[in-house]
Amino acid sequence: MKYADTIARLIGELERLPGVGPKSAQRIAYHVLRVNQSDIEDLAKALVDVKHNIRLCSRCFNFAEGELCAVCMDAGRDPALICVVEEPRDVMAIERTGEIRGTYHVLHGAISPVDGVGPENLRIKELLDRISGGDVAEILLATNPNVEGETTALYLARLLASLDVKVTRIALGLPVGGDLEYADELTLGRALEARREM
Repeated sequence: MKYADTIARLIGELERLPGVGPKSAQRIAYHVLRVNQSDIEDLAKALVDVKHNIRLCSRCFNFAEGELCAVCMDAGRDPALICVVEEPRDVMAIERTGEIRGTYHVLHGAISPVDGVGPENLRIKELLDRISGGDVAEILLATNPNVEGETTALYLARLLASLDVKVTRIALGLPVGGDLEYADELTLGRALEARREM
């Protein structure tokens, strides 16, 4: 059976989303056709608004609606601790544990020569600039426990070794090859508590 062109186009666009295969895209498309027009307009507006209103925090490169993200604007945060993560979604995963009261630095990726991603493609220079301010005592490397995350953590640990800053890594306990965003709060919380110096 051939879909109407408009439905086929919607299914095709939905399939481009991460984690949405052909069957899921078809289910979502049929859901869109069944719900009220106003619900779909609200969804469309939310999609457009997020693209227009969200930018990168000028300090940590997390997502923000203004110049700084909510974490960087929080005066109760400890600026002496910077938790380095790969992606903005990792900030949310760590925040759910309630274990870190410091700040964050989002690299926007991990070193992966196979994918053509080197240190120069990440927000490493900006991290070094933050450390040079002199207020930072600890860098917690919370990259994913996979090959790319470990490579990135080792690279950063070597780079930071000459600076007057303690460098720690989240402890094992998270599955190797996994992503922080999928870890439950207890496992991730224990990994953060048991972090070790590199």
